[in-house]
Amino acid sequence: MSRRAAARATFAEQGTDASLREVARRAGVGIGTLYRHFPSREALLEALLGQGFDTLRAQALQSLDAPDPAGALVSWLRRLAIASTRYEGLPASVMEALRDPDSRLHASCEGLRAAAADLLARAQRSGQVRRDLNAGELPATTNAVAWAARQTAGPAELVDRYLSLLVDGLMAGEAEATG
Repeated sequence: MSRRAAARATFAEQGTDASLREVARRAGVGIGTLYRHFPSREALLEALLGQGFDTLRAQALQSLDAPDPAGALVSWLRRLAIASTRYEGLPASVMEALRDPDSRLHASCEGLRAAAADLLARAQRSGQVRRDLNAGELPATTNAVAWAARQTAGPAELVDRYLSLLVDGLMAGEAEATG
């Protein structure tokens, strides 16, 4: 089994805090070999998640031309929340990486935050989304949705439910939209 496949399987079963020794064991390599290729847990997560994060960023860029700015934001947040349920502990890892510029995951996570900021700004300019929401709050609340959904047996279904509750809070109220 490849190192990445072993990491995916281990993280899927045990979450992002799983033992890297277990990843190495499953890959049939020593821990030193694993660390030569992935010098930290964040580097291994970046290798596993980087392509998915790149896809999410590209989808956000494509959504900037959508006719419904709020709908584009909500659709993208749904994809982000579902992706964040992939591994137990992933939302916390993303939030930690956003706070730590030295983390190997930081650039990817910052790219997602920037993509969310662009979608949010467009939806706010349209008057559909409340103006007092800031871009830093979106990853936190979306990760909270992912975390909450992951705590149950049916995360995909609950992501939709929890996200719709979140979206109700994101939308501009009548007074804010007109004034």
